Amino acid sequence: MWYPDWALRRPDTPPGEPAQAIGADHKVVAVNGAAAAFGVTVGMRRRQAEAICPAIRSLTSDPTAEAIGFEPVVAAVEKLIPRVEVVQPGMLLAPVTGAVRYYGDEWALVGRVVDTIEAVTGSGHRIGLAAGPFAARCAAELAVGEPLVVEDDRSFLRSLDVASLGREELAATFRWLGITTLGQVADLPRQAMVSRFGSEGLDAHRLAHGEDRRPQPREVPVDLAVEERFEPPLDNLDRAAFVGRALAHRLLTETGRHGSTPFRVLVEAESASGTTRSRIWRNADPFDESTLGDRIRWQLAAWLDEARLHHGPGIGGGVVRLRLVPADLSDQGRQLALHEDARRAAETHRTLVQTQALVGPDRVLTTRPQGGRDPGDRVQWSRWDDRPTAPSRDQAAPWPGAVPAPSPALIPDKPTPFEVEWDGGMPERVRLGSRWEPVLSWAGPWRRMGRWWEGEPHADRYQIVTSAGAFLCEVRDGATYLTGIYD
Repeated sequence: MWYPDWALRRPDTPPGEPAQAIGADHKVVAVNGAAAAFGVTVGMRRRQAEAICPAIRSLTSDPTAEAIGFEPVVAAVEKLIPRVEVVQPGMLLAPVTGAVRYYGDEWALVGRVVDTIEAVTGSGHRIGLAAGPFAARCAAELAVGEPLVVEDDRSFLRSLDVASLGREELAATFRWLGITTLGQVADLPRQAMVSRFGSEGLDAHRLAHGEDRRPQPREVPVDLAVEERFEPPLDNLDRAAFVGRALAHRLLTETGRHGSTPFRVLVEAESASGTTRSRIWRNADPFDESTLGDRIRWQLAAWLDEARLHHGPGIGGGVVRLRLVPADLSDQGRQLALHEDARRAAETHRTLVQTQALVGPDRVLTTRPQGGRDPGDRVQWSRWDDRPTAPSRDQAAPWPGAVPAPSPALIPDKPTPFEVEWDGGMPERVRLGSRWEPVLSWAGPWRRMGRWWEGEPHADRYQIVTSAGAFLCEVRDGATYLTGIYD
């Protein structure tokens, strides 16, 4: 079951206008009906979508809020079909063999599911039923208007475009070779696919044949679950999410010792009131720490919000026990680069996790570039080991009036007063502590037009060089402020 517009079911989505939700990788993760009418599809790159529909409204996806809103849908389906697996907020899988026998046939089951979820969320869902998860997901994407039940997975998949594999680079290579459908992929010799594309080609060939990925037949200890107990209970989402990331690290370290990684993980939380909640999360690729940590955070947010705001079963009173149980293990690990030091990378990761535990998750940060006119605006900060959100400002935009390179080496958190002596609009000397330093050279001004509708004044930026150092300053409302120091 899939909601193509799930990430757009939020108050700031413009009604009746084309809109899209953008993920951290700058790809479209959700579209509404108005955008779909222009040809915008999920998985498309943001620039491509905006070229097709220049009037489209782009919103940044918020997976945590989306998971909170999706929890009632999952709980409703779970009352009909046990062992529901959440792929992402807005998409779930459910094994229906037992439910089909109980309700009589596929259509009777699908009818009950539709009635149940429409009572919770209304319309907008797509339902596909097939023998395997991949074919069911593809069927859901095509199920516009009514559910699609697939009788033969392999025959159904043959006509689908290679983009259905969800691997953009591999699909582009196939098209360059003249291979456009999954049927053409299936007709290729499997040995040739493995020789040319490795494990990625093997997975694509299996999916094209309707053979979903299967667990590898290897001896793995029965119980690789990890858990942590908390006293006092965790009732803060940030603390719970941080502990969840640490627990994900423990789980994947333990499975990694046996040469395997999970494709499915059961997240189980026990509340202070004695209630135990569990949910299965599935991923198309083996879980890594970042991906699994995101899923744990989303699920805990949904349960905490359910108990706090909606007085549902949730995990009221906080979390006293958190447990992760891996399933569907595989030995298909990541291929290391020639000069990659896996042990050093693991030690670095462990050190940063310990640092976060000492100083707090908000004190260990990473950056990525984004667009802006001032040096401070060109950096987006995010927690280390968190998946960063898409930049709000396009780095490739022209940004007229931007301060030219090089950028300052040090930028204060807030502009600080800076005493400059001016003569006819030219800086003559600056005050550094108790002494005055003459200006050797300067450049500017670069005019910054403030957002007058928000009360932001206009400002002029200058680069000033003295014998004691070089500075970036800003003049507004007759006062000068230091905004950067050059190395």
